[in-house]
Amino acid sequence: MISFENMYLVKNAVDNAQIPRFIKVRQHFDVVKEDDVRGAIQREMNERALFGRIKSGQTVAISVGSRQISNLSVIVRELVDICLAKGAHPYIFPSMGSHGGGTEEGQKAFLKQYGITEESMNAPINASMEVVDIGTISDGTHIQVASHLLKADAVIIVNRIKAHPGFSGPIESGLTKMSVIGFGKRLGAESMHRIGTENMSQRLIEASELVFLRVPVIFGVGIIENAYDETAEIHCIPAEAIPSEEPPLLLRAKSYMPRIIPNPLDILIIDEIGKNISGMGADPCITNRFTSPYKSGDYPGPTRMIMRGLTKETEHAASGMGQADIITKRLFDDIDIGKTYVNQITSVFIENDVIPLIMPNDIYAIKTAIKTCRCPDMNNPRIVRIKNTLQIGEIYASEALIQEIETNEMLEIVGEPFTFSFDEEGYFVE
Repeated sequence: MISFENMYLVKNAVDNAQIPRFIKVRQHFDVVKEDDVRGAIQREMNERALFGRIKSGQTVAISVGSRQISNLSVIVRELVDICLAKGAHPYIFPSMGSHGGGTEEGQKAFLKQYGITEESMNAPINASMEVVDIGTISDGTHIQVASHLLKADAVIIVNRIKAHPGFSGPIESGLTKMSVIGFGKRLGAESMHRIGTENMSQRLIEASELVFLRVPVIFGVGIIENAYDETAEIHCIPAEAIPSEEPPLLLRAKSYMPRIIPNPLDILIIDEIGKNISGMGADPCITNRFTSPYKSGDYPGPTRMIMRGLTKETEHAASGMGQADIITKRLFDDIDIGKTYVNQITSVFIENDVIPLIMPNDIYAIKTAIKTCRCPDMNNPRIVRIKNTLQIGEIYASEALIQEIETNEMLEIVGEPFTFSFDEEGYFVE
């Protein structure tokens, strides 16, 4: 058990640090938004002649991952309704590797958080973790897929296309990755990650070729989101076209990505992390704090980073806390070590879950960051606070950043400078 008995020593060491005043700031990004999600699916399927690929009487498996994706339940329900209208028999399966603790119950619970249940989708859910080995790729990696997929008549892949936080390449997060890591459940994900993420993009491409030969994928639904975590584009892609069409869609997705505009920062405060936010709890593509040696950013990351808590949806899995320098005791007390470690052991990103310094509350987390961030003026640190790495349309910035915010047309100050309030335990009053 970790003892906090002598924490007064830490408090004495950092008490002279002063928490600055903040301002609320609205970040403005160019926005592309799809307002008619169901209509977009109908339009795409019609233009690509995909309705004919769903046959009456067929069993159609629809994949759903563990990420928080805008309009996910609407998209999945529309696909279910299309299958039913064609006389097919759709079912949903969690495609999320080892997430949800690597159990049937845990993966179903993930789907439920996104409004995806058998009742709401009007379709059964098959969360079986049983896999079969379908062969090896050139480096000897065994490729597994959920055994029920080999019995289905057709499979539809649904996923967001975006930058991956742990590797770069023509293929990152998206349809191809889901066909390998997601379809492979815990054992398949573990097999692909065993040698790390070096050359992962090319390995995924090779592995997906094997998967598409054995699994009856008919098309994929690639979702691109804008900087405000809203649906920007939906692309229904014939299975045989996914290898050629996904790479340019990844580039388009990257062009939509938001960022924390004030930079560089002495301190970044993140209110919540979770597996529903990013595979790494907090997206390093936003924070520019990378635990993978095969990924880097375009600008410097913060000197110090604080993580304050876990999302409800992550169910106590603190994946990603290893990116931070400091966490609060509240976050630490909320950790389920088993759920946290199983995904990192599977992905081999154990650096992502190393436990940082633990401070008794928000006040001392911030003061410790100020004392150790090596900023020239400890009384005027450059600090930004965000809710999570999916929601950065509005941020809080310390007064040291006001001048450059006022001269940046992408940034808008909302209100006057203020001092954050803290409760009796020393945590932000929300």
